Amino acid sequence: MNLRKLVSTVFSTAHRSFSSNAQSLPGFNYILLSQPREHVVHVTLNRPEKMNALNELFWREIGECFQYLSTYGKCRAIVLSANGHTFCSGIDFNDLAKFASISYNADADVARRAFQLRSIIHKFQNSFTTLEKCPKPVIAAINGNCIGAGVDLICAADIRYCSDDASFQIREVDIGMAADVGTLQRLPKIVGNHSLMRELAFTARSMFAEEALEFGLVNRKFSSHSELVEESLQIAAKIATKSPVAVQGTKLELNYARDHPVDDSLHSVANWNMCMLQSEDVMKAANVAINREKNEAATFDTL
Repeated sequence: MNLRKLVSTVFSTAHRSFSSNAQSLPGFNYILLSQPREHVVHVTLNRPEKMNALNELFWREIGECFQYLSTYGKCRAIVLSANGHTFCSGIDFNDLAKFASISYNADADVARRAFQLRSIIHKFQNSFTTLEKCPKPVIAAINGNCIGAGVDLICAADIRYCSDDASFQIREVDIGMAADVGTLQRLPKIVGNHSLMRELAFTARSMFAEEALEFGLVNRKFSSHSELVEESLQIAAKIATKSPVAVQGTKLELNYARDHPVDDSLHSVANWNMCMLQSEDVMKAANVAINREKNEAATFDTL
């Protein structure tokens, strides 16, 4: 084999190896990742023996998972569900004890204790915010109890479905604290009913599936966990057939519009489309729409 051919063979092998590794799904301790549909990733919370309580590692893995999926080319939509009878029972009480050890450390100055606690809170907040910042739509499929930090988590998703046995509880006041990882900031904007929102946050009472549907926290409910996950995957698969440029731009602009005045939001989407209307995805989608009788689907390149 001559030198040029040898170099070419080595380069090709290395390139295939790199591409394969770059496109593989990572492994986690408390999260399972799978790809049951084309361009759909299923994220499963997997600590059922602890009712999916969030310890520090679990919390960190959620952030790492969604950061990875943000740039994973084979992913265009995400379903988030949980193994076991409880979607998430909130923060692990062992980690809560860690907070207490910082708060009541008499050897440390109060300002230094405060800065240490704030740093931890910011890490937890940032972990859940990765769902919101992930450009791919996230569908939360909630079964069983969803408590405390679990509610914080689903509030950062784009779409929420639940099973008939689901219940939701903002429990933080029962442990002497205000919810601090997103529920108080996101849930009022999701549902628009501040009176009921405050009742739930002040009393820590449970809200069951039917009320959650009426309230607008979820927009569909299903009779079983299996049906919930299957229907969520089907919706994700439908989203994944659309132009990723269009879908991700839509999520970006919806999030921007939620937090900004209408005029600012119109300016933002104009800036987006001045670039993205030049994408080949527009022509591909238009051709399919024009030739609808052929019943063909557009194929979009990886983004």
